[in-house]
Amino acid sequence: MSFALTHGLKIAFDRDTSARQKFVCELRAYILNEMAATMRSSYEDEVLPAFERKHGRKPTTEDEVHDAMRPNTCFKFYSSIRYNAQEMVWRSVIPSVERSMANIEREIRKLSGKSGGSLQLDPSVQVPENVAGLEVHLMPGGYAPSNSPLAGAIYDNGLTVFSAGFMGRELDDIGLSMSNYVKQRFPEFHPRRILDCGTTVGHNAAAWARTFPDAQIHAIDVSAAMLTYAHGRAESCGLPVHFKQMDATALAYPDESFDIVFSSMFLHELSLDDIRAFFAEAKRVLRPGGLLLCMELPPNRELEPYERFYLDWDSYYNCEPFYRTFRDQDPEDLLVAGGFQRENYFQFVIPQFSYISESAFATAVQKSGLVDKDTGRLSTDIQWFGFGMWKQR
Repeated sequence: MSFALTHGLKIAFDRDTSARQKFVCELRAYILNEMAATMRSSYEDEVLPAFERKHGRKPTTEDEVHDAMRPNTCFKFYSSIRYNAQEMVWRSVIPSVERSMANIEREIRKLSGKSGGSLQLDPSVQVPENVAGLEVHLMPGGYAPSNSPLAGAIYDNGLTVFSAGFMGRELDDIGLSMSNYVKQRFPEFHPRRILDCGTTVGHNAAAWARTFPDAQIHAIDVSAAMLTYAHGRAESCGLPVHFKQMDATALAYPDESFDIVFSSMFLHELSLDDIRAFFAEAKRVLRPGGLLLCMELPPNRELEPYERFYLDWDSYYNCEPFYRTFRDQDPEDLLVAGGFQRENYFQFVIPQFSYISESAFATAVQKSGLVDKDTGRLSTDIQWFGFGMWKQR
């Protein structure tokens, strides 16, 4: 399963490049499904019995599983192939993106403001070291190398290959799933202003704009490169999103100015201090009765030791240093530390909106299933985990 982007900033890849990208897509799908299943079988058939013979019990932590798996041939082979496939993702798109940049920049200038959206860059914003100093996800140059939209174009096209077709045609399935969860689960709630934090190329902000067309959508990021590209991307889709360069730990918005503050796969890129600061800021800018909603990987407390170990792979091998630290936390406790009331917390697991009927999705929303081994994993049975809190009226 692989998709090509369809929005106005899409690149026309030649046949050789398209074939290379398809190969990497299929390789990643194979790694995350068949190879992962083989590694799990090796754990259950060889590693786990050896651990039990040595210790007289099963592993109780992900660290014990990780230590036991390190010498395992399947794990070493899986990790080597997955790491190299991650690098292959970027290599399959960067040359074509670089050759296309003049056309992309020209298109962004032509589109700017045509659909009613806006872009405000702020050179005074200090890009945090966890963005400026790391090649997160092994992306060469990182997310914020300059103000050029190059990094945004690399990210957008790279994520298309990386996701192997599991994140929707415009990489917007998370945003569509979360926004439609809100629409279905809380039909009396009609948000007028929505803020997407850590928006990168605005793919999820676009989804919120589609689900709530009468709402005003704002989206922020610290990277001017991502925002410049995101603005052109949204305008090419006819979606009036307002992009601003801003640090989510110091939101430059008035008190009580939003009905929803949203983030997707954002918290695990932050330190705990920054997460707490973001939650406090989110509470400040939410109106009474407003909603903070976060899509994330499920916390370790919800999973068995092997599944914790499996999801922690990115923390050790994919240049995501805060990944494990975040997942070790209780999100409810973090929100309470940010000033929210514990009784207003909720969490849920839902299927992907893009791949089932609206009626089936509506039924799933009412059930809001439990975390399982496929929650948050890019696999054929993937489900998304979300949590949130209402601000006290």
